[in-house]
Amino acid sequence: MTSLVNYRIYGENHAHPIYISHGIFGMLDNWHLTAQKLAETHRVITYDARNHGKSFHDDDAGYLAMSDDLRNLMISLGDDKSTIIGHSMGGKTAMVFADRYPEMVHQLIVVDIAPKRYVPGHLGYFRAFKEVPLHTLNSRKEAEEAFEPFAPEMGVRQFLLKNIEPIPGGGYATKSNLQALENHYDEIIGELQFNHVFLKQVDFIGGSKSGYIKEEDKDEIYKHFPTAQFHVVNNAGHWVHAENPQGFLDCLFSILA
Repeated sequence: MTSLVNYRIYGENHAHPIYISHGIFGMLDNWHLTAQKLAETHRVITYDARNHGKSFHDDDAGYLAMSDDLRNLMISLGDDKSTIIGHSMGGKTAMVFADRYPEMVHQLIVVDIAPKRYVPGHLGYFRAFKEVPLHTLNSRKEAEEAFEPFAPEMGVRQFLLKNIEPIPGGGYATKSNLQALENHYDEIIGELQFNHVFLKQVDFIGGSKSGYIKEEDKDEIYKHFPTAQFHVVNNAGHWVHAENPQGFLDCLFSILA
């Protein structure tokens, strides 16, 4: 039997579905405010990727497996076609999904990621989860202090701390499957390989303060997604939806087909 990822549905009475796929170390909660707003006009499904949040753990943390998880979730919820929104790792998952299952995509929206290889940007976070003695922590305040050297920015620290939970008897443990993510990290940040050209509507949304999508990336993107349109949300970095929620929503509503 196929394992289903943990998911949440908003706006159940609306017809047109939108599935949202989060980034590495993220979870469905990160998209709560966006989903709430989109649910005024759409049925919205957020979900925890495998090895994240409350979803199952598996040794395979690659994009083929994650794109199949999205397909299985859609089928189980009775959706044969949907708008797919993916951020960062979730954006790469969404692009792989569109390449493999184009008939299941109504519109593809990729948030602040290109299909290229990136330099490793999360090694310090892996180190934090390994080196902070989670089992000895007695409170969220202690956890915050312990993570500060690894993530000086409050927003990033709060984001990482969502990955830990208290355990019976005291102390904390990670929710995410760090070993699987670390084992597949080279693939997660790596260049995607496509087998087809995707001809439906594709929109890339970047943050004005983010360098994840550069002008020189566009030629390569057009090879695989010739209809791609590019949009920039001002006053936002890589976590576009969290750093400028209203600007991000305005952009989304202007492009939703």
